Amino acid sequence: MSFVEELVAAEIGTTFNFYREGPRAALLRRRLEVYLTARQHARFLLVGEAPGYRGARISGLPFTSERQLSGNGPAEATATIVRRALSELGLEEDVLCWNAVPTHPGSATSNRRPTAAEIAAGLPFAGTLARRRTVIAVGRVAAEAMAAPYVRHPSHGGVEAFRDGLLRFASGGRPVRRFHAKDLERKARRDRAPLVRG
Repeated sequence: MSFVEELVAAEIGTTFNFYREGPRAALLRRRLEVYLTARQHARFLLVGEAPGYRGARISGLPFTSERQLSGNGPAEATATIVRRALSELGLEEDVLCWNAVPTHPGSATSNRRPTAAEIAAGLPFAGTLARRRTVIAVGRVAAEAMAAPYVRHPSHGGVEAFRDGLLRFASGGRPVRRFHAKDLERKARRDRAPLVRG
């Protein structure tokens, strides 16, 4: 049985298995198969908590919205931030995105935190994909589930911390740094400071 076939057969608590259920299930399975094949040599596995109702539940791909794939459908803020950061850092092709719980906890219009049992049931899939890869968890729930170091989740003002965290792990990324007023003020103070203090 293939990885995707095992995922289709999985019963993960009360989560919605969009690879098996719904009118788009066949499309989402095909997308996932193509994505996994394209990223089979990726060095990094970026693991989130669970699919979002506006993201992977509709697109079939972790950290990806339908709008990013087809130009139609809903956008999803985290997907937009993650994919933009990976692209800016030159890491898009070297990162395989996944979730600790690969199926959606919540409804068609909301998310909920996955239960401990759902996380445990989803981990074998993440574990398979983690082989021979550096695992980077996005947020503390994924970090605890994967027993892996984490980067801050990009939501609620965490964009820069998320991006900086990716740079810590991915030395192959272009270290593009955006300066803010505070950074420029600190630099100006350093430049004016004497080299030797007496």
